[in-house]
Formats: sequence, structure tokens, C-alpha cells
Amino acid sequence: MAPSWGRDPGCSGVHSYGRSSQGRTPTERPYERSDDIDTREPLDIDRFDDLLDTGELDLADRQALRRVAGLSTELEDVTEVEYRQLRLERVVLVGVWTSGTAIDAENSLLELKLLAETAGSEVLEGVIQRRQKPDTATYIGSGKAQELADIVSATGADTVVCDGELSPGQLRQLEEIVKVKVIDRTMLILDIFAQHAKSREGKAQVELAQLNYLLPRLRGWGGNLSRQVGGRAAGGVGMGGRGPGETKIELDRRRIRERMAKLRRQIGGMTTARETKRSRRTQREVPAVAIAGYTNAGKSSLLNRLTGAGVLVEDALFATLDPTVRRAHTPDGRLFTLADTVGFVRHLPHQLVEAFRSTLEEVGDADLILHVVDGSHPDPESQLAAVREVVGDIEGAGDIPEIVVINKADAADPVVLARLTARERHTVVVSARTGAGIEELRAVIERELPRFDQEVTLLVPYDRGDLISRAHQEGEVLDVQHTGDGTVLHARVLPGLFAELERIAKPVETVA
Repeated sequence: MAPSWGRDPGCSGVHSYGRSSQGRTPTERPYERSDDIDTREPLDIDRFDDLLDTGELDLADRQALRRVAGLSTELEDVTEVEYRQLRLERVVLVGVWTSGTAIDAENSLLELKLLAETAGSEVLEGVIQRRQKPDTATYIGSGKAQELADIVSATGADTVVCDGELSPGQLRQLEEIVKVKVIDRTMLILDIFAQHAKSREGKAQVELAQLNYLLPRLRGWGGNLSRQVGGRAAGGVGMGGRGPGETKIELDRRRIRERMAKLRRQIGGMTTARETKRSRRTQREVPAVAIAGYTNAGKSSLLNRLTGAGVLVEDALFATLDPTVRRAHTPDGRLFTLADTVGFVRHLPHQLVEAFRSTLEEVGDADLILHVVDGSHPDPESQLAAVREVVGDIEGAGDIPEIVVINKADAADPVVLARLTARERHTVVVSARTGAGIEELRAVIERELPRFDQEVTLLVPYDRGDLISRAHQEGEVLDVQHTGDGTVLHARVLPGLFAELERIAKPVETVA
């Protein structure tokens, strides 16, 4: 039978993912039990859900320990990890499965594995525990925390990464048990953002989010902070033995608040510049299209394919953070802007949503949203739901027309593509890598973009060739004829140019 874990109220068992015992080298320390691989039949999820409904959990399933090979990071060379030149952190992943199926829980831990590798870590083990809800003290319960400490000791890990946001108390108590650094999903994502931010605005936004996360978790280590006590409580020293209190930690908190206030002012100034650029595009009545989607879904690749922007494309989570706006044209020649926004992820830290609000406004001010989803992902529906949850919180974004762009069609399962196209109303299947479906996408964008232009046929004097040039740049020129009196322009133009043409040019039918 599988080794039992200490029973905590509301917990059902741990499923562990990592290197199997057969894959260990002779120098590695084995676990205490040689039968640590559960060879029983896979758990019947439907039956398991029925047991949950009745409140009766099979004791054997609650204490099952299942190991699956293939989750650990296999590296032959340390330089294979993105953005790291130094020694890799060796981490153990921990997740709590509170709802959904086992497949959902495994996908969540696999995503945490990708996040850890993007941050520059080597994943040694991954464990999932079935609980009604996370333990308020140690996230996984005291008994499971002690068993986790044994795994950390056996694997030689130096960091534990939890698949959720932990309270300051949970972080502190879990660290005291496992004796290594403990970070949660939020801290991990913030670390990745800090690595990948390039622009001044992006760095300021990430720093603000990190400080906002750090402030309630600030604590002193050991006994280096004095307490305001006296008399016998002061070790018998009495008067003169009182300490100045926790002035050090309060000083740190004050400095963090001052830094956060300064960053908010800086971001506010940058927001003004961004709004000025956006207002100029609005005044010129150029339609705006925003690319939104899950991280690593291929948004930057799609932007490059549509506009030739040359944005960084990397097979990594959150490879690009800074928004990019480029000009593009529909097949009929209409000008519009295409904006690539920051990627989303499940349980996106609210600190990041607040810090990147000015960037996310590109989505709220768009006339059309291209919602990019990875068609090759094991669960693309969850990606769609996660992105829509964040977009729904952006003011005005809920009423904007949306086109679901199913990317990576060259690597996707045809069954999954058929399921997505049947489920979503407006879909286009593309491959940004091969270019398949891109022309169809351009046609859909042309059809869905609002039309601000008006069709005109006017005689433009030869000395106002600048108006003809603007019609080519900003509108759609249908026909041009050169006569003795000037240029006959037949085009679709935006209202601003239309007003100026009406003032300068003459209608063709009134020309003498």
C-alpha cells in the first residue's frame, strides 16, 4: 500500500509528480519506503465526485501517494534555462486540489512548473493534495507539511513553490517546518515580471506591484528587533532597559509607502503621455484593434505576422510585457492600429492588474478585440475563461466585439479545434508560425471594424496634392483621374479629411 500521510481535518490525500524511484541515480537518497509508487488502477473521478457529494471519502484514496514521471525539469546544460546564468534554484511544487477534476489540478501544477522554469528554477518534485480547502495555518496541514519537509530533505531542494497565494502567517509557519524558502504563485509571477520588464513604465509598474505585495508580509528575522518592554519583562534591567520598539520594521514600512507613492506619481505621468497618444489616434478617427489572450498563446507572433513589427517572440511565459502599437491595413486599404497587450494567466495577482491598469486600458479603448487562445494547450477553454475574467474588470471592455483567434493550428488536435469553433461564435483558426489562416483573419477584421469613413468623388486642385496623399495614407482610394482642372478623387475618407476636402475641392458634377 502507499505510505500514509498524517491525517488533517478536511484533507484527502496527496498525489505527487516528479522523478520516479527508477530514475534516481545511485548517489541520491531513497525514500524510507520502497513501495512509494502507487500501482493501483487510476482513480475514477466520477465515483470520487459522488463520494464528495455524500461526504464520505475513501480512506485509501485520501492517503494515496501517486508519482508520475515526466514533470521534473530534465536539463543537460544549465544554460538551457531562460534568462539565468547562475546556479538554478532547486524547487518542489505544492498544490491543493479543492475543486474540479484531477486533470484540472494536474494542468494547474504543470502551469506552475512552466512558471518556475521561466523564473530560472529546476523542478525536482511536484505534489498535489486533495483538501476541502487550504489549511489556514500551513496551507497543506501540519502533518503534510512535515512530510513535505522530508521530501525537501531527500531531494536537496532549496525552495518550495505553492500553487496559490499564501497569507503572511502561512508563509512563515510553512518555512519554519520545511526549513527552506517558501514562495507562492503570486511572488513567482512577480519575479518573472521583474525579469522581463524592459521599458521605464513596465519596470515602475512591476516594482509597484512587488512593493504592494511585500508590505503586509514584511517581518523581522530572529531577535534583531527590540520590543517596548520594561521592568522584569526587560530581563530585570528596569528603567533604561526599554528598547525603542519595532522602529526598524516601521521605518522599512514607511520607506516602502513613500516609494509606492513616488511610483504612482511616475506611472501617472506616463499614463498622461499614453493617453495623449491615444487621443491623437482617436481624433484622427483611426479604428483600434487590441490583441488580448493568455500568456504564451502567440500574441506577439500574430502581431509580427500582421504588421511586421519585429516584437520579441519567445516560447516562454510573459516573454513580452510592454504594450506595442503598430499601424496595419485591411485588404481594402483601410488604416487601423493593432495593440499587443500583456498576457494573462489564471489567478493573475490583483497587484499586477492594478499596476498595469493603464496598459490594460488599451483593451478598453479598442473597437475590436482579437482574443488569442493556444489551440495546442490541453485546456484552452480555461484560458478563454481566465482572460475574459480579467477583461470583464476593465471599464468598457465588456461591450467591445470579440474575435476568438485559435492560434498554433499546426500543432493543435483537430478534435480540439472543432470543439472550440463549435463552442465560440466568432472564431478564426490560424497559425502565426506558418501563416495559415492569416488572410481569413484580415478579412474578418475588415468586416468587423466600424466604418468611420465616407465615400466622396471630388475634384482636387493640383496645388493640394497633400490631400491626395492623405487620402492614400488614411483612407481607401478607389479611383484617381487627372484632368485639365485638377485630380478627380474617388475615395473613402475619414470625417476629418472629408471636411477639409469639402472646403477645398469641388464636387465632380458641378465642375464647369
